[in-house]
Amino acid sequence: MATNDFIHRYIPSGTPNAPTLLLLHGTGGNEDALLDIGRQIAPNASLLSPRGKVLENGHPRFFRRLAEGVFDHEDLVARTHELAAFIEAAAGEYGFAPSSLIAVGYSNGANVAASLMLLHPGLLTRAVLLRSMLPFTPEASIDLTGTSVLMLAGRYDNLIPAESVEKLAAVLQAGGAAVDLNWQPTDHRLTSADLQAAQAWITSQPIVTAS
Repeated sequence: MATNDFIHRYIPSGTPNAPTLLLLHGTGGNEDALLDIGRQIAPNASLLSPRGKVLENGHPRFFRRLAEGVFDHEDLVARTHELAAFIEAAAGEYGFAPSSLIAVGYSNGANVAASLMLLHPGLLTRAVLLRSMLPFTPEASIDLTGTSVLMLAGRYDNLIPAESVEKLAAVLQAGGAAVDLNWQPTDHRLTSADLQAAQAWITSQPIVTAS
């Protein structure tokens, strides 16, 4: 796959050994939607931001859903593999180490990031999941040793059941991932507290310079 298979933005960092944020927007977003957030939570990072290729009533998403919270599993799997191939192609084209990636996904973008970790263990070893849920239940055990995840969930989120949030955390932890599940006193919308928590977590992550 070539990187032009996805409409995307890539903004390189001028700072040596800076991480690359993989920005994955929510429903109705695009390749520009999370750029400001990316700059805020990791000012020195490179930014890689693809646009989801599925349209729902004209609104971009990363995979189809059948209803609110009900995902088209076949499409989810296919789109996840497609996105994984894009990430690998982008690493080659833009010259960043895949191990330097930190995924930052919101809502639909957070769910596809979780799917990437479940279907391609080791591709994303660090992720900030903003308003995520379990995209599917894996059929086999997954080795996520060395993976670190910050989950920022809304305690009053009426779009994502708390049970599904906790199931995702449990599945990731069962695979060996280090998961910090942080409940925020808010709904599905992002707050300044979310961004402060994400920035603090990213700052705490070790510098990765090689793949």
